[in-house]
Amino acid sequence: MTVARVRFVATWDDVRRVALALPDTSEEESRGTPRWLVHGKGFVWDRPLRKADLEALGPAAPDGPILGARVADEGVKTALLADNPDVYFTTPHFDGYPAILVRLDDINTDELEELVTEAWLLKAPKRLAKQFLADRDS
Repeated sequence: MTVARVRFVATWDDVRRVALALPDTSEEESRGTPRWLVHGKGFVWDRPLRKADLEALGPAAPDGPILGARVADEGVKTALLADNPDVYFTTPHFDGYPAILVRLDDINTDELEELVTEAWLLKAPKRLAKQFLADRDS
């Protein structure tokens, strides 16, 4: 008998849980919305769509919660957009910037955890990131 792994849709509570489980992470409010930082550097944040975003996206604009996340570079961003356009998107505001927007209602918790952790690794001090990876792999 095979047991399928259930993948739940993510919520802000999941973002908070995953982010705050990472070493030296804090949560603060910016413009009335939460963002998560490691050593003062933001790596994921609540990113409601603005008027210019809505105009650029037109009818394709999602109406649910939007997570912003740092990515390594434009190549990673392009790959995420191509691999899963139902979850990931961008707006002209983020052109040339290593960040991706995520339809929080459409990403599963496993993928969210991977995305948040990768974003954290990009912004964490090198020594802290190295120690985290060593502890995780042991």
